[in-house]
Amino acid sequence: MTTPAQARVDLAAIRHNVALLKELAGGAELMGAVKADAYGHGLVPASEAVLQGGASRLGTAFVGEALALREGGVTAPILSWLLTPGEPLDDAVQADVELSASDEGMLGEIAAAARRTGRTVKLHLEADTGMSRGGCPLAAWPALLAAALRLQAEGAVAIAGLWSHLACADIPGHPSIGRQLEAFEAALKLAEQAGAAGSHVIRHIANSAATVTLPEARYDLVRPGIAIYGLSPIPELGDFGLRQAMTLVARAGLVKRVPEGSGVSYAHLYVTGRETTLGLVPLGYADGILRHATGKAEVLAGGRRRTIAGRVCMDQFMIDMGDDALSAGDEIVLFGPGDEGEPTAQEWADTLGTITHEIVTRIGSRVPRVYAHRTRSTSRRA
Repeated sequence: MTTPAQARVDLAAIRHNVALLKELAGGAELMGAVKADAYGHGLVPASEAVLQGGASRLGTAFVGEALALREGGVTAPILSWLLTPGEPLDDAVQADVELSASDEGMLGEIAAAARRTGRTVKLHLEADTGMSRGGCPLAAWPALLAAALRLQAEGAVAIAGLWSHLACADIPGHPSIGRQLEAFEAALKLAEQAGAAGSHVIRHIANSAATVTLPEARYDLVRPGIAIYGLSPIPELGDFGLRQAMTLVARAGLVKRVPEGSGVSYAHLYVTGRETTLGLVPLGYADGILRHATGKAEVLAGGRRRTIAGRVCMDQFMIDMGDDALSAGDEIVLFGPGDEGEPTAQEWADTLGTITHEIVTRIGSRVPRVYAHRTRSTSRRA
């Protein structure tokens, strides 16, 4: 190990998770959500593992992410769904990236890119079924369908998908789930009546939580995200057999003895109760270690868990080893799958009052991702 820290990514775990999710999805196709640098795991290597695990498609938030996949040699179908006005869509169209529209304005921009490039865009139309985020309100849905059908007749677009997103699938029994599925059925019926819902049009609404718990939401395709990386979408129901893919480690920096009563880090929020050994961990909030992990989150060092001692700084934090041995260069594990007694990403999330999505996606670009394919490892900067 030649860097102060590494995020070790187990690609075999990603493949396992995708295969498991595909089995749970029954006959539904699987689109792996690889937005946000594959949830911090590294876009191209993780996406390749997702496809090897059985996914037939990939999903990104932004066009730039899809283009990076194409530049990385990924040829599988890719859908990008978060578009803003004025984006240069020509490159996406030329790279055969499927695009989503929620209103006639974006639909017009997609059609203009199709005309400029002379290509037909595979189009997904998003309905707002009750999340009130992206998507077309059902009152405006018939007009959006009509506009898309006109463009399809022109040859500018081909309607390839009808979709929506669930707000509370990770809260089993939440009443909004049934309401959203009813609204999605209504949107699909309107599309069928308009002639925009043939057998070639993919219907999709299921995220990770719906994939594992809601068979009625799986339709033609599921779009798991966090579960692909081995993190449970509904922690209170268990891990569903998923394997955490990321292990975050660092090498101890300075190790020193300090006397009783020593204030540690900014504001002296931690004061040693006796003479003790302090170890410096070279990761901080610039690397995604939340500042409010101060005095809360645990790491594994010297065979035992240690709570972060004092304020998390931009590039470092401290741990109190007591009289236990620690040497500069020794490995410290912040979180991993828990196999060696280290905290998991879920434990960090629970401790810090957040979700695992935030824990793994915050790990910054200064931390190299190291990829393991069973016994072989390669290193690549994220």
